[in-house]
Amino acid sequence: MAKVSREYLLTQTSPLMRKAALFYNPLSGRRKKHRLKDVEAAAAILRAAGVEVEVAPTRAASDAGAQVRMAVRDGFDTIVACGGDGTVHDVLQGLTGKESALGIIPLGTANAMAHDLRLPISCERAARVLLTAAPKRIAVGKIEYRDFNNIPSSRYFTVAAGVGVDAHLFYKLNRLIKDRMGMLAYYTKAAHLWWTHRMRYFEAEFSSNGEGPRVEARLSEMLAVRINYFGGVLRELAPGASLARNDMRLVLCRTSNRALYLAYVFRGLLGFSHNVRGIELAHADEIICRHAAGEKDEDIYVEADGELLGRLPITLSVVPDALTVLVPKNHPMY
Repeated sequence: MAKVSREYLLTQTSPLMRKAALFYNPLSGRRKKHRLKDVEAAAAILRAAGVEVEVAPTRAASDAGAQVRMAVRDGFDTIVACGGDGTVHDVLQGLTGKESALGIIPLGTANAMAHDLRLPISCERAARVLLTAAPKRIAVGKIEYRDFNNIPSSRYFTVAAGVGVDAHLFYKLNRLIKDRMGMLAYYTKAAHLWWTHRMRYFEAEFSSNGEGPRVEARLSEMLAVRINYFGGVLRELAPGASLARNDMRLVLCRTSNRALYLAYVFRGLLGFSHNVRGIELAHADEIICRHAAGEKDEDIYVEADGELLGRLPITLSVVPDALTVLVPKNHPMY
């Protein structure tokens, strides 16, 4: 790490960040054996700039929200999720609706949210960027679903929510393989599932931001996307999506043709436009998905931010003005 003077860092402190709680998941993501060392390296950058910092592991995904709420209650003005999209997702459950800001140190596998915010992957560089980042109030997505005990539940999300083979991927993906192989595990398992898993149809009903009649659709796959840039081979998965908007960009798959679905997902690498037969895009601030009439009542899984949650039926909505996120000043939102 390049040596940076304390005097320089003190001039770079965000006016918002005075007391920061850094949460990390010690059990997942890339460089797991080095996780605490990476987090402490980021913490050292913030401390050198005069920020009061505390570092704590998340006890469990179900407890992370409560840990964050306690930190906010204790006066932490910034909550930093040190990890991937799963860690950000866990922290979000306790931070939505609060005034404290979300910062991200990307230490995960995919880091889609960090890619969209144009954050450096280096923990030290990301910490320096957070010191000069500007607070931006944004909307978050909300998913209401049935968990695996058939109990009504809900979660907030920032990246995307999915129904169909997308969620089935996370159900089948072995976490030990994911931690060892990273994104290669996703791509390998995705290719296998997309060619072997039977795409089951379900019904969706959505409103396009309160304009015009509600639209009904019979779909084999659906993504509700909030971010514009995923990074990696996915790149711009849902053109028109943006954290600056108060809606979701829907990717609606009306076909069971696997080749067309793959062509859409990897169209950037293949040089295609986003126009793929059988796959449509729409904006919506609410969408309801349920089992299709006449179809066998089989399990159709749902996920949010890459976390498998449960099964249909679901309701997706947008909560405006719900989260303050630290955004680099050179980000397109500014």
